[in-house]
Amino acid sequence: MSDTRRRVKVYTLNEDRQWDDRGTGHVSSTYVEELKGMSLLVRAESDGSLLLESKINPNTAYQKQQDTLIVWSEAENYDLALSFQEKAGCDEIWEKICQEDEKFLSEVFAQLTDEATDDDKRRELVNFFKEFCAFSQTLQPQNRDAFFKTLAKLGILPALEIVMGMDDLQVRSAATDIFSYLVEFSPSMVREFVMQEAQQSDDDILLINVVIEQMICDTDPELGGAVQLMGLLRTLIDPENMLATTNKTEKSEFLNFFYNHCMHVLTAPLLTNTSEDKCEKDFFLKHYRYSWSFVCTPSHSHSHSTPSSSISQDNMVGSNKNNTICPDNYQTAQLLALILELLTFCVEHHTYHIKNYIMNKDLLRRVLVLMNSKHTFLALCALRFMRRIIGLKDEFYNRYITKGNLFEPVINALLDNGTRYNLLNSAVIELFEFIRVEDIKSLTAHIVENFYKALESIEYVQTFKGLKTKYEQEKDRQNQKLNSVPSILRSNRFRRDAKTLEEDEEMWFNEDEEEEGKAVVAPVEKSKPEDDFPDNYEKFMETKKAKESEDKENLPKRTSPGGFKFTFSHSATAANGTNSKSVVAQTPPATSNGSSSKTTNLPTSVTATKSFSQHIFSAYTVPATG
Repeated sequence: MSDTRRRVKVYTLNEDRQWDDRGTGHVSSTYVEELKGMSLLVRAESDGSLLLESKINPNTAYQKQQDTLIVWSEAENYDLALSFQEKAGCDEIWEKICQEDEKFLSEVFAQLTDEATDDDKRRELVNFFKEFCAFSQTLQPQNRDAFFKTLAKLGILPALEIVMGMDDLQVRSAATDIFSYLVEFSPSMVREFVMQEAQQSDDDILLINVVIEQMICDTDPELGGAVQLMGLLRTLIDPENMLATTNKTEKSEFLNFFYNHCMHVLTAPLLTNTSEDKCEKDFFLKHYRYSWSFVCTPSHSHSHSTPSSSISQDNMVGSNKNNTICPDNYQTAQLLALILELLTFCVEHHTYHIKNYIMNKDLLRRVLVLMNSKHTFLALCALRFMRRIIGLKDEFYNRYITKGNLFEPVINALLDNGTRYNLLNSAVIELFEFIRVEDIKSLTAHIVENFYKALESIEYVQTFKGLKTKYEQEKDRQNQKLNSVPSILRSNRFRRDAKTLEEDEEMWFNEDEEEEGKAVVAPVEKSKPEDDFPDNYEKFMETKKAKESEDKENLPKRTSPGGFKFTFSHSATAANGTNSKSVVAQTPPATSNGSSSKTTNLPTSVTATKSFSQHIFSAYTVPATG
C-alpha cells in the first residue's frame, strides 16, 4: 500500500488564472546535484515519471493554505501548488521548506552584523528583512507566528540592536520598521529578550535604551521617527498587554527592569534642560554624550543635520523670564513634549513605580519649570502631567505637592497669561475646578491659605471663590468637631502631628507589596544621574521637616496688610530668591486652633495691595528691599 501522507496533486496556474491539474503522485524532498540544493520532487503514481522538480529557494515566498495546500511562484506568471491528501504530509514538507529558510536567514544575519560587510550590502540586507516582515502580514496567523518565532530564534533582536545604532540613516529607519513589526507581533517576546539581556550587558547598550537614544537623536525637524519610537515604547511599557500567571508576573518584573535600567535614559533630556546646576548638566552630557549630541542643537532649516559632539549653552537657556532655565529651541521642545507624554502615560498606568520615581527625583518640580516655555504646547504638556497626578487623588502625591509649594509655577503662569482666554488659561482653570468639584481638602486648604490673595480678583469664573467657600465650610466643620470634644482630648484625638504623617510616608515606602499586581518588588535602584538629586523621598521629607522647624523660628515679616512676597525655585533644596519669579500671596489666615500653614522663609518687602491687572504686569518683579 502506498504512503498516502505524501500523496499529492500538482497544479499550475494558466493564463486564464485557472488551476490546471498536472497529475497525481508522491512528493519527497532531497538534494539534487544539478540544482545545487534541496528540492521538491513529485513522481507520478502511475508510471513514476517526474511531474515536478523544484529547488527550495529561500527567496521564494511559499504559502501554506487550508492545512493541505502549499502554493508558490517560481517565475513571473508561473505559479505552482501541491494539494496533499493528508494534513500530516503537508506539515512534513512544510517543515522541510522552513528549515531551508532558517539556513538562509542565518547566513543573512551573519552578514548583517559583520563589521566587514560594506554599507551598500548592509543596506540591501536590512531592506530585505523589512520587505520580508511586510510580506509576513499576508500569511495565515499560524504561519506568521512561525515566521516571527523563527526570526527571534535566529537572533533578529540582537541584530537590530547593532544596526539601530549605526550612522546610516536608511539602515536605522529600516531597522525601526522591523522593530515595529516585532513589537506588534509580540511585545512580550521583546520584553523577555531585554530582561535577559540586562543580566549580561551594561545599561548603555540595552535594546530599549538604544531605542530611547534613537528617539532622542532623531534629526528630522518634525521628529517623525521619534514619534514612531515613542509609540513602540508605550506599547512595551503598557501593563494592559503584559501577561500574568500563577508563577510569573511579567508586569512587576518588566516594570522593575524598566525603572531600574531605562528610566534615567528617558528622563535625561528633561532633567538636563531644567537644571540650573552646571555640574549636573555636565554629568548628563558626559554620561549620555551620544544621546545628547543633537538634542539641544538649534534647527535653522528643515534639512537633516549632522549630530555634533558639542552643545551650545545658549540653546539650553531660552526663556528670558528672570533667567529661568527652559528650552526655547523648537525641536528640543518637541522632544520634551514627547517625553512628557510618555511620563504622563506612566502616571496613569504605573501607580507604584512612577510614584516612587517622581518623589525620589522631585520630578514634578523639574517638569513645572517648563511652564515658562515660550512654546505653549510644551507648557500644556507640563500642566497635563501635573493634572494627571492630581487626578489620582492620592494623598501622598498631594502632600508632596503642597510641601514642595508646586502650585506656585502654575499660578504664576495663570497670572502671566493675563486676561487672554486661550488654551493655557482654560487648562489651568480646569485643574483648579477639578480640585473644587472633587473637594480635595488638602489641596484646597493649601491653595486658599497661600494663594487666595493673588487669585481673588479673578471673577470671570467662580472657581477660586468656590475653593474659598469649600475651605471655610471645612474649617467650620472641624471647629464644630473640636468644640464637641472635651478640651483635654482635643489635641491628641483630632490632630495628627508632622511626626505621625512622616511615619505614615515611611511606612508606605517600606511596604513589601507592590500596588500593581501585589507582587513583592525590590526598591527602585539609584538611577545613574542622581548624584545631584535627593537620594530618596524619605530624605526629601526629612529635609522639609527640618526646614519646617526652622521656619517656626524665622517666620516671614509682615508686609502691607495681609501680604508678603515669596518665590519659586526649581531646585529641590530651597528657594533662595535668586533668579526666580515672584507672586504676591497673603499671610495664611489663622485657624481656630491658632495654627497656620507652612510657608517658605524668604526675604520680604513692603508691598501695597494690587489689583488683578497690576498683578499681571508686576507678578514677576521682585521689589527692592528696604
